[in-house]
Amino acid sequence: MSPHTLILARTLTQDDARPEAQAVLVGAGRVVAVGSREEMQALSPAAEVQDHRDLLLTPGLCDAHIHLVSYGFSLSQLLLHGAGSVAEVAAKVAQRSANTPAGTWIRGGGFLMSELGLSDYPTAEMLDMVSPHHPVLLYSRDLHLAWANSLALRLAGIDAHTPDPAGGKIVRPLGSLLENATALVAHVIPAPSSAQWLAAADAGARDLAQRGYVSAHTMAYEDGEAPRALQMLAARSELPLRIWACLPHQRLAEAAELKKTNSPLFEFGGLKFFADGALGSRTAWLHPPGFADGSGTGIALDSPELIRELGREALELGLVPVTHAIGDRANTEVLNAYDDLRELAQQKGLRLRIEHAQHLRPADLPRFAGLIASVQPIHLQGDAAMIGDLLPQHLQTSYAFKSLKAAGTILAFGSDAPVAPPDVRASFAAAVTRVGDDGTRLAPAEALSPEETLWAFTRGPALAANWADEGVIRPGGRAAFTLWDKLGGNAQALVL
Repeated sequence: MSPHTLILARTLTQDDARPEAQAVLVGAGRVVAVGSREEMQALSPAAEVQDHRDLLLTPGLCDAHIHLVSYGFSLSQLLLHGAGSVAEVAAKVAQRSANTPAGTWIRGGGFLMSELGLSDYPTAEMLDMVSPHHPVLLYSRDLHLAWANSLALRLAGIDAHTPDPAGGKIVRPLGSLLENATALVAHVIPAPSSAQWLAAADAGARDLAQRGYVSAHTMAYEDGEAPRALQMLAARSELPLRIWACLPHQRLAEAAELKKTNSPLFEFGGLKFFADGALGSRTAWLHPPGFADGSGTGIALDSPELIRELGREALELGLVPVTHAIGDRANTEVLNAYDDLRELAQQKGLRLRIEHAQHLRPADLPRFAGLIASVQPIHLQGDAAMIGDLLPQHLQTSYAFKSLKAAGTILAFGSDAPVAPPDVRASFAAAVTRVGDDGTRLAPAEALSPEETLWAFTRGPALAANWADEGVIRPGGRAAFTLWDKLGGNAQALVL
């Protein structure tokens, strides 16, 4: 049996030295050579042939921002994406309650206040009528707002006199919890067993692989059991993805020891911060005038001083500072902090990251040069209408993909699942057409080509993770590819 496999397909390599090829020769999990069919067959006449000449071969897709194990859990929870009214949410909760033993938690997520027709935050009373005997906790699509019924609030010890936690808000009348206040209820939900963590990790990873992805950057907005479950799958040779993981900055003291557990398919590479909240929950941190509906200028979370101080410690340990920043003020403040870290990052050979970077001031765009902007095109589809209503001052500078690229930013695209599904076709459509769910075309000058979008789903994430052997098809590279019927169409992973 030949040790080599010959893949025949029109190949986009992302390698400037040879952008296109007809064939790829693979052996021992690595690319051996790239070229014409005749050249590859001459190198290995007995190679096993996989003929995909009716398909397109590219470097393997990477989801550069996902909460992978949480996504795995979400696959069995109540799905509220696209819910068009409070009554529709209530009906889904009622149906799940009818088929769930009393006292069992009902969890779900994916709703948007704007799609539910709400101008104020949802209340517990809206859920109590359909689920009085089940504690209910539902997350908004951006995960920065949680909607709970009265039983869930009582179990958490929350009443009208409970003070707001630091970095969070308990909305009155009761029912909605913003930012850090969501943890007050989440912490009283029974913890999953080790077997449940493992099952969720497996479900999330396999779902992603079935969609054509070969790798992922999983963020730190999860319990410490989440990365442990992924590491266990890797140790068992049951992980179908290569994982680059972030630690929450609260676990910085453990980072040096945890990095010793890195393996070829799983590594801790980033330290995660949150500068603000999100658009749909009205918690993104904004410069004046803030939100057009009068709801203020959002919520500032991790301070620039904290990001600067701990970011320096992270870099010394070889970890990349990775900061969630959605509002324009949040991005300004993170850029200010990063200006003090750029030199050290360069010395360490690491690239500073900003996650989301959704709503930007024109003056801040050039400041992204050399940074990673880890952004999620699929969010544009749900946000387009909201931006017009809530942030009209940013109609031309939201999701500024083209401008960021022109400024010398490295774009790394992802989905933020379970916030949005890791749908490759939808992500490509959003980046290329800029059309929202309501038909709004947001800042069309910021559109990318399909080829530029592919780069941001392959080479960009590889550069962000310092993976020299991924995101490009060339000798020595990882033999992890995506096959397409057409670019931006149906995708399948091919890992050899």
